[in-house]
Amino acid sequence: MSEVQNPSSPGEGQEAGAKPAGLSRRGFVRNSALLGGLAALAGGLPVGTAAAATTSSTSATPRAGARSAQGSVDIPNRYNKPFSVADDELFIFAANFKPFELGGDDAGRESTKYFDTVFGDAIRAKFPAVKIKYATWDYPIRYEDIARAGRVPDLIIEDPRTRIDRDLEPLGWVGDLTADVQQAGIDLAALNQGCVELVKSRSDGGLYGVPVFIDEHVLLYNKMIFDKFRTRYPSVGSTYDDIYKTAKGLTRQDGIDHYKGYLQHPDNYLALNQLGLYPFVPGSSEQPAPEDVKVSLTSAEWKSVAHNMNRFLQLPGNGFTTPDDFFKGDMSFPGHVAMAVHTLSKLNAYSLSPLYVEEDDAADFAEWAKSVKIGVTSMPVLSRGSNAIYQPNARAAFIPPQSPKKAQSLEIIKYLVSEEIQTRLSSYGVKAVRQTEAVVNAFGTAIPELSGIDTSAVYWGENAIVKNYRNTEYWDIPLYKVFRQHVLIDGMDVDSSLQVAEQLDIPAYIKAQAAAGLTW
Repeated sequence: MSEVQNPSSPGEGQEAGAKPAGLSRRGFVRNSALLGGLAALAGGLPVGTAAAATTSSTSATPRAGARSAQGSVDIPNRYNKPFSVADDELFIFAANFKPFELGGDDAGRESTKYFDTVFGDAIRAKFPAVKIKYATWDYPIRYEDIARAGRVPDLIIEDPRTRIDRDLEPLGWVGDLTADVQQAGIDLAALNQGCVELVKSRSDGGLYGVPVFIDEHVLLYNKMIFDKFRTRYPSVGSTYDDIYKTAKGLTRQDGIDHYKGYLQHPDNYLALNQLGLYPFVPGSSEQPAPEDVKVSLTSAEWKSVAHNMNRFLQLPGNGFTTPDDFFKGDMSFPGHVAMAVHTLSKLNAYSLSPLYVEEDDAADFAEWAKSVKIGVTSMPVLSRGSNAIYQPNARAAFIPPQSPKKAQSLEIIKYLVSEEIQTRLSSYGVKAVRQTEAVVNAFGTAIPELSGIDTSAVYWGENAIVKNYRNTEYWDIPLYKVFRQHVLIDGMDVDSSLQVAEQLDIPAYIKAQAAAGLTW
């Protein structure tokens, strides 16, 4: 899934927005995330869900922000850092892509390095008359800060899969852009259709945003382990059957060293499944009442997908932890996982690109990298001859209807999906939504650390296209219950776990969310 951010409430006796004395910004954020996680565990919900619910943007009440003498709106925030947006600035806000957040600290550096390098400098050069003001979640501001100040962003870059319903729609910051996109001359047919359909599936019958890039999932493998045990590397088009055989052979003990053969996040596997299965049952409305939302996880297709994953989870010695363990993560020692399905942003970080690694983590990453020689290929496919990979882990651009700079924002979006800047994005290690020969050939060329890694498989395959989503309403349902709760903790068989999730867990979740006044 997308990286889940964990807004949290201030500690007892602490004034909202205040940072404890002596605690760095990064420490403050990590402690806040921990508190959110504890709250989530107490409520029996996934961390991202419960933590976000404590300070959900659905409860943010827009009000007039304080206006300065220079014709700008001040946006107060939990870090007490001055932040304002001038009337003549086009305000871009980005969230839910970790590289956007890197760089901010207490010394006054804002988290702008990644945006400026990959997007901002090019946008400013293309539109020199447009004054760009940029910020990212959560330093120094969050959605609720923006909403309370009453200064709506003019353009938002976000995860369309979960955050339209969770953040943007409750704030009233999305509207149908179908006619605007057509009038602007943006050719959706030239873009990745898995991305386009993903956005449409969350847009209540319209088109709330335009996809811009994909943090694609690929199969990472540690050549050191393969070489040690004289095992053939995985290749493009490998099936899950192929990878299971390899994983079984590489899940082994060697002296005091234990190696895991394969890690793949089971929640992502279900949510982004390669058959394009959608868990919600079509009804008679694009916006059904909560009590009318129905799910189906027990069809033959869903069972087939789930059983395929379960064998990896049940492989002795290959217990699921996190794909981050491919590098180090929570493992005692780095470099003890042979293969893992992970994102391109992680590939860039593990290759030690400073654009993708927090400065404070660089020394640790460099040390861990001594135990990992990275190989990368396409993620496994369900059957021989298939080329269907995950539904896209996309980020899209949105224009709130309240923006006074809608025309300018549309021109920027049109530029963002042009071959010129899509080539630029690809060169910085993300997968483009416009895949021309120039774009594909440019992948990773601006990341020197990738020069010794064969990345030719990044654009292999076709993103699965979500289907049967008309007349449904998306809810960020707890799919984690299927594997991480019922199979791995409760010891259930797969068919039973799907049935319990469908008939008990998800209806209870939707009922609880609705009772709390939330619609996600």
